[in-house]
Amino acid sequence: MTLLSTIGTPVLAFLNYLGELTALAKEVAVSAMRGKHRWQQYMRQVAEIGYRSQPVVIVTGAFTGSVLAAQALFQLTQMKMETLGGALVAVGMLRELGPTITGLMLAGRVGAAMAAEIGTMKVTEQVDALRSMGVHPIDYLVTPRFGAMAISIPLLIAESSAFGILAATFVGTQIFDVSIAHWIHHMNGHTALVDVLVAMVKGLVFGQLIVLISCHQGLKASNGAVGVGKGTTSAMVLSSLAILIFNFFLTMLLNIMFPLGFAK
Repeated sequence: MTLLSTIGTPVLAFLNYLGELTALAKEVAVSAMRGKHRWQQYMRQVAEIGYRSQPVVIVTGAFTGSVLAAQALFQLTQMKMETLGGALVAVGMLRELGPTITGLMLAGRVGAAMAAEIGTMKVTEQVDALRSMGVHPIDYLVTPRFGAMAISIPLLIAESSAFGILAATFVGTQIFDVSIAHWIHHMNGHTALVDVLVAMVKGLVFGQLIVLISCHQGLKASNGAVGVGKGTTSAMVLSSLAILIFNFFLTMLLNIMFPLGFAK
């Protein structure tokens, strides 16, 4: 019985958590279709999630592309295949690193902020005040964040990937003396529009996971400032874990559906 209790308690807690997330996702879907849309809230969240996240996303993408190019070229140069560095970086940034790194940065910056803001409103009874005024908390607090994330994260991933590829091109052609003509030729020859599609699909999934988990942590916050702090930390950690776990399954699925070079 002790062994069953040790194994069963966390399993039941995890299943209960998944049930709560599913219930919240259902409420958001109903709100998006039937609820009242507050466009001012949408625009405020687009500015917070998208516009203010650009510096960290651009810097992260640029240095990720630079490191990827440098590490790849150290190896490819030994095999006399350094001209393939452009193709490797472009595919890697679009299909993998661009969406994943952007998602992780947003989980830390935006997810934590969402959980802290909503959690503070919850423990100070502002969420209950919204209900007393006839305002559904999901309509006002959660749905605008879902919409804003759906608008913002594709643009942020595009910026991250673009700056990563540009920085990698600089590293490859200026530091490792790779011919820019060969670099661009191989990059164009081995990348396709479907690689951008893969990046956008991953980004949309990661973005909705961040919002769902972070808003859930905020809405369940309790015990004052301590509860808000724990919820903020949990939102960042759980969002990051969810991104990494889902990334594996999405990579397997999307590469089966859209193999490399599937369509130009």
